[in-house]
Amino acid sequence: MFRFRLILAALIASLIAIPASADRIKDLGGFQGIRTNQLTGYGIVVGLAGTGDDNLEYTIQSVKAVASRLGLQLPAGINPGLKNAAVVMITADLPPFAKPGQRIDITVASMGKAKSLRGGALILTPLMGADGQIYAMAQGNLAVGGLGVEGKDGSSVVINVPSTGRIPEGATVERAVATGFETSPALTFNLARSDFTTAQSVAAAINARFGGGAAEAVDGVSIRIKAPTGADTRATIMSEIENLDVVPAEPPARVIVNARTGTVVINSAVRVGPAAVTHGKLTVRIDEKETVVQPLPMSQGQTAKEQKSGVAVDEEKRPMFLLAPGPKLADIVKAVNAIGASPSDLVAILEALKEAGALKAELIIL
Repeated sequence: MFRFRLILAALIASLIAIPASADRIKDLGGFQGIRTNQLTGYGIVVGLAGTGDDNLEYTIQSVKAVASRLGLQLPAGINPGLKNAAVVMITADLPPFAKPGQRIDITVASMGKAKSLRGGALILTPLMGADGQIYAMAQGNLAVGGLGVEGKDGSSVVINVPSTGRIPEGATVERAVATGFETSPALTFNLARSDFTTAQSVAAAINARFGGGAAEAVDGVSIRIKAPTGADTRATIMSEIENLDVVPAEPPARVIVNARTGTVVINSAVRVGPAAVTHGKLTVRIDEKETVVQPLPMSQGQTAKEQKSGVAVDEEKRPMFLLAPGPKLADIVKAVNAIGASPSDLVAILEALKEAGALKAELIIL
């Protein structure tokens, strides 16, 4: 508990000690249309050391389909043994402006009964976008960080996740995604987090560089920028805009509580109104004991058991602590430390302050 208080106090002291500083516009968001696109594919990994899908029906169908593409026709009613093969799903992110011939990383994950993909090789597989078009082709040897070993008696050891692997630069881009940034009527810059004050600050910085009327804040996220058409001209303007400095607005007052781990994060905008806080701990302990009672000699009595109960109540007394009007973050930490609150106790205190109307912040419980 003491270590928790030290860490929390150090974190908050560091937050309030750092003055507001300027950020580059590129760190606050990105231009509309310039984005990553997700690709997926369905393929087969072969060359496994007996850890594949075995006789899974759709694995058999997939292997037959691959064999037929290569001119091999299996006899009717003959199914191959597939302990060395597995059906997989392939996922990849196609970065903006990726051109045909460039290489991208892919992730391969088993979708059947395969216990491990270690040592496997992915057969040539098309990767498609949400529109159903093929944008890349994937193939290569898997790098698997997990390991699984199983003995004949059923005992096994599994390290990490052996049913998932990666192929660095395992796919070749076959089709480029048009962004249209060079021909669109105007450029639009979108903030990563909605804030009207920050949007106005970004527009003001762009107008100061390119002249009044060059940019306008459309809403709390988007800033519309007038720019001449043409790839070279717009790329130059976008580069200059991304490197302009802007002081973002102070974020809304928020207290983030992770109820599962007891983690509490309070930002520097949090304020607390006048409130008196006390926190006590009541412990009730009941002890049950059985004693054996022996009869007196020559009394012809019988040995019996006697139940004895002990009830104790221990209430830890702590003084009430007064929070003055409008305390800052450091004052809140001092108050919490003064009453010796643990992480779980701190959550209860913050919830009570919110219900009492004294906590001037949004309380978010994860």
